[in-house]
This record gives sequence, C-alpha cells and structure tokens, in this order.
Amino acid sequence: MSEEKPCNFHEMELDDRILKAIAKLGWQTPTLIQEKAIPLLLEGKDVLVRARTGSGKTAAFAIPVIQKILNLKQTAAHQEIKALILAPSKELCHQICGVIKDLTIKCSREVRYVDIAPQVELSVQKPLLVEKPDIVVATPARALKHVKAGNMTLKTSLELLVIDEADLVFSFGYEDEMKDLMTFLPKICQAILASATLSEDVKSLKNLILHNPVTLKLKEPDLAPASQLTHYHLYAEEMDKATILYALLKLHLIRGKTIIFVNTVDKCYKIKLYLEQFAIPTCVLNSELPAAIRCHSVNQFNQGIYDIIVASDEKALEEPGMKIQDDSKKKSKRRKDKESGVSRGIDFQCVANVINFDFPLDIQAYIHRAGRTARGNNQGSVLSFVSMKEKPLLDKVENKIKQGQEDISVFKSYQFKLEEMESFRYRAKDAWRAVTKIAVREARLKEIKQEIFNCQKLKTYFEDNPTDLQVLRHDKALHTVRIQQHLADVPEYIVPPTLKSLAGITKRGKRKRDHYKTSESSTSKFQVKKSNPLLTMQFEGFNKKKKKNT
Repeated sequence: MSEEKPCNFHEMELDDRILKAIAKLGWQTPTLIQEKAIPLLLEGKDVLVRARTGSGKTAAFAIPVIQKILNLKQTAAHQEIKALILAPSKELCHQICGVIKDLTIKCSREVRYVDIAPQVELSVQKPLLVEKPDIVVATPARALKHVKAGNMTLKTSLELLVIDEADLVFSFGYEDEMKDLMTFLPKICQAILASATLSEDVKSLKNLILHNPVTLKLKEPDLAPASQLTHYHLYAEEMDKATILYALLKLHLIRGKTIIFVNTVDKCYKIKLYLEQFAIPTCVLNSELPAAIRCHSVNQFNQGIYDIIVASDEKALEEPGMKIQDDSKKKSKRRKDKESGVSRGIDFQCVANVINFDFPLDIQAYIHRAGRTARGNNQGSVLSFVSMKEKPLLDKVENKIKQGQEDISVFKSYQFKLEEMESFRYRAKDAWRAVTKIAVREARLKEIKQEIFNCQKLKTYFEDNPTDLQVLRHDKALHTVRIQQHLADVPEYIVPPTLKSLAGITKRGKRKRDHYKTSESSTSKFQVKKSNPLLTMQFEGFNKKKKKNT
C-alpha cells in the first residue's frame, strides 16, 4: 500500500497573495499540523488542534482565518469584525499578530488586524476598534472589557473564534471571563481551539465553545526527536552550577542564543547581576515586568542584541500541592501579571540552547522549556543542572519522555571535569556572594522606577512638577553590585590546558580579546572549528586526560 502524498500549500486552494507571503517566509512545505488542520478549517469545521510546541499551530489557524476573510470580502457590503483570536498572554497576542502581519504582507489593505491586549486605557484603543478591523487579537479579559464598554459588537458580525494555548486559558484565571464573553458572541460561528495538551480545562472549553468538532491529536512526541533535540544533565549543587555557567559562557563552550531558566524572580535577577560582573550581557524576563518591557526584551533577544536571556518560570510554582508555593508568595510583594507566561506562548526565535539552572518543578514545565529550542527544522540542546534533591524530578521527566521504551536513555551525561576549574570557582564564588539579597531587591526596585519614568500617564505630571522627578531620581544611592573590571577578561593561566584549543587560545598564548564577548560576529579559531561543542556538549580532552591519570 503506497503512502499518502503530503499536501503542499499550493494544493490547498489558497489565495495567491497568501501563497506569495508563504513563499517569502521560506516555508517550503506545511508542517504536519498545518497539512491536516488547514483543509478542515477551510471547509468551515470546528476543530480542536493538539500539537506540540513549535509545530506550527499559529500558522495552522492564521492561514485559514485570512483566507476566509478574503472570501467574505468578495460579497461584504461593509466593514465588520469577522475574527476574534484569544490568547492567555500579551506576549502570545503580540506573536500571533506578527504571524498575521507576515501572512498578510501582500493583502494588508484587504485584511486589517489589531492587537488590543496591551494594558492601556480603553479609550486609547477605542479608535482602533471603531475602524472595525477584520481580525481582533486579545486576551479574554481585554476582549470582555471592550465588549462591555460598547467599543466592539460581535453578536452579528463574528464568523471565526480562535483560542490559542487553550490549556492555559483557565489556569491563567480566565474561566469567568470566557463564560461571560460567550454571552456576547453569536451562538453559531466557526471555532478553533489550539493547544499543546488535552487537559481537563481544554475539555471544558471544548464543551463551552465547539459544536461537533473534529479533534486533531497528532501521533507525535511532546518534544522534537533525538536527532533534532539533545538532552544533557550535569549533577551540581548551587555554587558548582554558578561556576560551570560562568565557564561555559565566558569560554564560548556553548554558542548561539541561550535561554537560562530559573524557578523564581529573585534568582532571575541574581543570575543577571552575577553574569554582569564577568561582562556577559543578559536581559531578564518574568511576569513582574510590564508587558511592554517583556515584549521589548523578547524583541531584543530575537534581533540578536542579546544572546542570553534569563527567564523565571514561576508559573510552575502555582501548581497545587507544592510547598514552595507559600514561600514564593511571601517573597513577592509586587503584583504579578497573570497575562504573562515565559516557558509557554513566547516565540523565541532561533534558540540554540536551553539551560535549566534550576530544574523545573514538574514534567510539563520541562517539556515547555525544552520546546523553546529545536523549533521548525532547527537543531537544539537542553542542558539541565541537577542537584541531589532535584534528581527525583529528573527521573520523572526521563520516564515520561521515554514513554515505556526502557532501552533508550534520554539524558546524556555532560562531561565536565570541575576539579580543573578551581581558578574559575574562586572567581565565581566571589561574584556569587557579591549578589546579596539587597542587591537583588535594588535591581527590582530600579526596574519599578524605570517603569514609572516610562509611564505615559505621569509624563505630564513630571513636566509640571520637575522637583518630584528629581527627588525620585536622587532619593538614595542604590546598593548595586560593584563591577570589577578585571573579571571581564579570562587570563590564559586559569584556562585548563584541555580547554585552551576550544577557547581559542593558541600555543603561542595569543588570543583576541573580543573573543570573550558574547557575540555571534566573533571570528576566533574556536568559531570556525569543525567540531561543534553545541552539538557534542562534551569535551574529549577531559576524558583523555582522565584516562591518562587512571
């Protein structure tokens, strides 16, 4: 029996303008979920889409939404809102709009869209909705507020309802908003649920929204295959983790864009301040930051301004039954943004590595963190630092990914001879201790001040009251971490002989100072070596020397 031939984009009866946009994006063939979902959605069926992170779900619903709007334009008498796309976080709404922008580049006059997720006054966004854009992208809470304010009417015009990351909608606290919003929508309209998992929350949404849906549950693993995504683990306690991270990044033993995940907001700032002492530039991402700053950080990371981003995945701390939940709530006095997610929903582009400085607290958190890399056809690696108390979590994750295949090993051991890094440990220890609780607190307060300075509402007030602004700027000196300039450089004598070739240090002892900067443009010998530590993630020199010693 011959295998069924895959369906290409040009065989889906899509508008030429959409096909040209797809070609410009360089999408040669649809992903599996796009191949299965797009024809069903074009037929007008309600669909529940379940596919892993990075499988192309956004385009799977965006393409048919745009196609249907173009079809309706041919007979429409006047402009109306035809599609409402809901997502649980502002970052995801921003990402969805980015995909829509790319797909409508050849028909931007015919298909208009607006993102009303940003937390600004409703009156600011009202003029955008008065124009009745074809597509409205929002979180459930923002959509409900605008509907109740009379800024948009959907009862008679809406044709398509899309809910992305449906499994997070209720967990982000939108259950009441969704039920209330449904009373303002037409009883019959095509609905699409897209999700990475089929949880009980998704089933509840399915019963609330869908009518006789087609369920697409593709037979694919939660993560990219081993040929594309490699998992490594390294047993280390807190101080050893800090030392290894410093060595890996400063010697460029890990290359490419990297996301460092931690479990708390405090640790997020601690890692940033720690790395700054070694002149390793990073940006942070957590739910305490305003949406504008979060989106700006992600954009800077995607554009290559920063190669390293430190993200706190505190959503995992909100799981019931976790003892750490109460402690984390006590520590954080600042209101967190429920419309934010770090390991889910944000489109980090071309991520080569994910480093779990803190091992995730549950299986799903690991899967979603690892899903930030190896997206599309790109290669990726996940390196997890594991303390002894975190080892049971590692075993649970490995058993889940194995899915009963006992003969395979998911996590490869990352070979790193820590005893040869004593000089690095000495520097790391001083730098780690320098980042005190006061320094972390001051770093967080600094961002609050920056938020106030950037707040549009207060600009007029400060113009009329310049003295207040000066008081705010000069209230007291910050207890910042003292930067020691010599830490920015790595002297040759502290680099183990087995790592000198990898670190770009020649036998003559000559090296380029710029090599140690976190930059993709470096042209050192290490950058052009045929062997790629990113893919092998182990250093043969260590193993050979170890054999000689034995």
